[in-house]
Amino acid sequence: MPPYLHFLPTALKDEISRLHQEKQDWISQDKKGFLRYREPLKAVQQLRASSLDLNNDVVRIGNRADLSEAEQEQVFRLLKGFMPWRKGPFSVFGIDIDAEWQSWRKWNRLLPALPELRDKVIADIGCNNGYYMFRMAAYQPRLVLGFEPYVHHYFAFSLLNHFAKLDNLHSDLLGIEHLPLFPDCFDVIFCLGILYHRPSPIDALHELRIALKPGGSLLLESQAINNDQPIALFPEKTYAKVPGTWFVPAPSCLHNWLLRAGFVDIECFCLHPMSSEEQRRTEWMNFESYQDFIDKKNPALTIEGYPAPWRVFFKAGKR
Repeated sequence: MPPYLHFLPTALKDEISRLHQEKQDWISQDKKGFLRYREPLKAVQQLRASSLDLNNDVVRIGNRADLSEAEQEQVFRLLKGFMPWRKGPFSVFGIDIDAEWQSWRKWNRLLPALPELRDKVIADIGCNNGYYMFRMAAYQPRLVLGFEPYVHHYFAFSLLNHFAKLDNLHSDLLGIEHLPLFPDCFDVIFCLGILYHRPSPIDALHELRIALKPGGSLLLESQAINNDQPIALFPEKTYAKVPGTWFVPAPSCLHNWLLRAGFVDIECFCLHPMSSEEQRRTEWMNFESYQDFIDKKNPALTIEGYPAPWRVFFKAGKR
């Protein structure tokens, strides 16, 4: 049984335990795609951070003096092996990881709407490498459970938290579709940048509501179009070069989705355009990024000719 289930008395423990074991058996296979992460992790089992700083834009885990020169080089190579780094920034034993996203900007936009996190049970859906989980940890929650179905990101978080050793942070190879296994479990759910990747956003919102405790808070952030009408863009094939994008809602459309999914106290508290200042190529993420997704002659359009993306933030509750 995964250890986080002790904090979730209403969860469907047998089903979750079985699913958890299936996932662990899967990633324990002696296949190249798993060994590339597991073997380096074994090589640094003895390393621990002497200090943490989770209150500032850069998540700092340890410092340079914690490691010998040989260990520093070993960790640097290991971290490079986890490229591309999508969320950040991090500083790990003094090694600065400049990730694709300046994730502190999104966190700062969440702060005015942040509910009480101290001693709360929290879910982070699509947690990636755990940047936001580490920022949440500064508020001393009882548990933060990250749902992350992608092996690369799951192991990246496992590595970082192996160094940080925060016992109230856990990640599992789960997706938003597994939330019905966690009825009435979470005081707060963060769902950041996930909804537009779901072919049925209403179903996804229902799943989020199922897992939220009565009186709990959902913090939802999504790609959006800047339009006053309750409409959503549905791209033919790709949106900003991303094939896994389905519905890109206007703010009033997303408000109505939340309403019809049964949420209450719905508040849109932030809307802003995306930019290459926030999402860009770096030496830690050297693939295409925002500037490659936008029409170079008209930055108000994507490369496909659709309205360029904005980001919208909502807070909602469960009765």
